[in-house]
Amino acid sequence: MRVLLLLGMALWLAGCAEVMAPVMLAPAERAEAQQQARQAVERFVQVVDAVEPVAEAECRRQSPARNCDYLVAVDDRMRQPPNAFQFEGPSGRPVLVFTVSLIAEVGNADELALVMGHEAAHHILGHIERQQVDAVIGAELFTELATAAGASVPEIRQMQDVGAAVGARVYAKDYEIEADQLGARIARKAGFDPLRGVVYFTRMPDPGNQFLGTHPPNAQRVQAIRQAVGG
Repeated sequence: MRVLLLLGMALWLAGCAEVMAPVMLAPAERAEAQQQARQAVERFVQVVDAVEPVAEAECRRQSPARNCDYLVAVDDRMRQPPNAFQFEGPSGRPVLVFTVSLIAEVGNADELALVMGHEAAHHILGHIERQQVDAVIGAELFTELATAAGASVPEIRQMQDVGAAVGARVYAKDYEIEADQLGARIARKAGFDPLRGVVYFTRMPDPGNQFLGTHPPNAQRVQAIRQAVGG
């Protein structure tokens, strides 16, 4: 199934330059754009083939009870911003999703390997389940506070939702750092250079150090990755 997904992406990207190109695009420019698209596909396939087995082995080592059979998928919707994310499919199978725009945007295979390692690490470390627990704890706490304050039933339900949202974000930044560090080690074991890959963060919008933000500042992530791989 993974091969079919990659093949579908390769066919789409190979024709992307021509479909999206201006009508008056010169033949030489069109050929260059198509070449860049083919290179992006080749780079993605190279990274998936190298990183996925390492991530699977690390998953089985750290979390033998989890489903470690990663499925790599591509979101080929053309207007989606650069992004990568993970979720669990049927039977808890981990699915790593990359948008076409991210695949085209990364500067080299090291950057892409670091991103893939990061997403794979979220599954290994059980971050989805941990955030769900955090959300439940937050909901229960806010419900107790609202009840003690004499809130009405609708108000209590509203506070329960607020508590779940807050709880899910309390440790979100910590989880991102954990995934960055394990992802960097996975990328390195797969033969890539995380210190070269970390340059990707210099091009990402910096979320800053926001209260209850979902991601830590880029500088903090760069430092954490360098610490993880001894850079």
